[in-house]
Amino acid sequence: MATAAIFSSLRRRRSPSLEAFLAPVDLTDVALVQTLVSVSTELVSCFSGKSLFFQRKNSRSLIRKIEVFVVLLEYLRDSGAGSALSPPTIVCFKELYLLLYRSKILLDCCVQSSKLWLLLQNHTISGHFHDLNQEISTLLDVFPLDDVELSEDVREQIDLMHKQSRKATLFIDKEEEDLRVSFFSFLDEFEKGKIPNMVDLRMFFVEGLGIKDAKSSRAEIEFLEEQIVNHEGDIEPTASVLNGFVAIARYCRFLLYGFEENEVELQIGNQKKLRKGLISQEIAETFITIPKDFCCPISLDLMRDPVIISTGQTYDRSLISRWMEEGHCTCPKTGQMLMNTRLVPNRALRNLIVQWCTAHGIPYDPPENTDSLVEAFAAAMPSKAAIEANRATATLLIHKLASGSQHAKTVAARGIRLLAKSGRENRAFIAEAGAIPHLRNLLSSTNSVAQENSVTAILNLSIHDKNKSQIMDETGCLGSIVGVLRFGLTTEARENAAATLFSLSAVHDYKKRIADEEGAVEALAGLLRAGTPRGKKDAVTALFNLSTHTENCLRMIEAGAVTALVGALGNEGVAEEAAGALALIVRQPIGAKAVGGEEMAVAGLIGMMRCGTPRGKENAVAALLELCRSGGTVATEKVLKAPALWGLLQSLLFTGTKRARRKAASLARVFQRCENYSLHFGGLGAGYAFAGNSAPNRDSSFVNEVSVPVSISVPVL
Repeated sequence: MATAAIFSSLRRRRSPSLEAFLAPVDLTDVALVQTLVSVSTELVSCFSGKSLFFQRKNSRSLIRKIEVFVVLLEYLRDSGAGSALSPPTIVCFKELYLLLYRSKILLDCCVQSSKLWLLLQNHTISGHFHDLNQEISTLLDVFPLDDVELSEDVREQIDLMHKQSRKATLFIDKEEEDLRVSFFSFLDEFEKGKIPNMVDLRMFFVEGLGIKDAKSSRAEIEFLEEQIVNHEGDIEPTASVLNGFVAIARYCRFLLYGFEENEVELQIGNQKKLRKGLISQEIAETFITIPKDFCCPISLDLMRDPVIISTGQTYDRSLISRWMEEGHCTCPKTGQMLMNTRLVPNRALRNLIVQWCTAHGIPYDPPENTDSLVEAFAAAMPSKAAIEANRATATLLIHKLASGSQHAKTVAARGIRLLAKSGRENRAFIAEAGAIPHLRNLLSSTNSVAQENSVTAILNLSIHDKNKSQIMDETGCLGSIVGVLRFGLTTEARENAAATLFSLSAVHDYKKRIADEEGAVEALAGLLRAGTPRGKKDAVTALFNLSTHTENCLRMIEAGAVTALVGALGNEGVAEEAAGALALIVRQPIGAKAVGGEEMAVAGLIGMMRCGTPRGKENAVAALLELCRSGGTVATEKVLKAPALWGLLQSLLFTGTKRARRKAASLARVFQRCENYSLHFGGLGAGYAFAGNSAPNRDSSFVNEVSVPVSISVPVL
């Protein structure tokens, strides 16, 4: 008989309960019959009155069969015959229990799934109904009717159902199949670079599927997107094909249903998918929570090349290799001794990461010499049909941005925001089609929804490197972004403006322009001091990027950024990045003087050396070392008199990262020289001479050694 695995390919919004896979082994005869009566009766009452849009005939046939089982079970319960069941009968009833639950899962799927998804899965779901019918037939083949006392009419109903189940064949509704073929034909047309006829699209979506308004269309799109996220590699259609269908549905949402959407619904739509945090590299990965199993235990970042070590734990290859090169012979997570240094590629996990990255529009840089991985990633990339459909959608949206009503512009901005959330191609052709000037105009809107959507759309577009120059060259665009950062109508808008500044400041030539924009650094400092956890993360990463430009040091001091960064050292969520920024600022004497003048600066950095992350400790000791080198006698004395400094340096020399050990060794030499001078001449006054306060002595690659994850916040909204 079929097992519960027959439904493993059905993508559901929630997983079935454990009861769906376990028979009630501990129930007595009477309790078993009563349980079956309850389950089957509930099934019939839940689904008999519902008219499903698809799979109507298959679902009605299944429900009628369950109704016959209800008659059988109620007769056994009411007549008392269920109190003395034979062992074969009990086995059959336990199998019936599983069959009923699998029926519930399938019917739930038909009720809860979107119309487009049911259409795409038409063959598969019809097959599941046929499998259940075969199970019923097999169950009745072996059911010991002679061992159960039944009335004549009940027996006749069971016999009739048995005959019907034996004769039943796979049924696929012709009208539903015709609709499915039509949907695929639209995909083929886009694949060939043609846009399907609007009349045909309306006939399919409005008349064929009964999707009457924008709200229903949006729900269909969101459901399909969810299936891409949850997609398993062996399920049809593939993720690449699904991307194409999502793109077609999105195009039709605007083409057929227009831009008049309820503003309350727009706000709800924005709030449903708030960003979760920062992850990233290159385009900077998105505001969603990375699955824990995809993160390296060392860095807690998304793994690029997961490998398994001798203890069975999985790490990112570069990080565990570095761990071993530094002389460690234990597992970072478990502390177990390593039997060997062999690294075994975890291809299964890597493939899952590829699929997840593709679904969320996160760039994945495959490691070298992994041809199979490259093929798997390419297979999940958006198809030509998806690209062409998205291009057609962008054209509609930008036209409405240029000439629509204020409300239509708001809807269009949200559409561009969603379209630009993933895919380099999408971001490229949206900008090429002229969206940026129109989005810039909406930044000053008094409508909070319009402003939030426009700044987030610009953020998403800025991820594509070629778009950065278009944004910066657009007259007044930078000033408008800073205006949203300072006076934005929603918290989300202000935070996304900060993230946009970070994205733009990835280009070195723009860092000075951004810092010189009136109010930009002050607003970032204010967000770091008083923003939400997410806002503080956006602000500190932007300030870090600006601090890498030496000419921004004075500007950051005057704007209060140094004070804000020092205060952030006590905030676990942003302390690592704040220490990295300070380590860059103190490279200049004026920066060292400003940091040294902050009462809590040294104490905050010492605290990070004691309790921070490995990268945080590295940044903290680097900042203290540079403070001694550039800050003069007073700063050096303040650092070297800090409580427990020597013990923390010794600890870092043994347990820190390679860079942290190097910085700790340099600071320890400063400490020892000053201590020796103090013994001979008294005081620390001359100790500064030993601090190596000459530029040639410094590592010219210091900026690259400040260990801060350069990430950008891109909302998946």
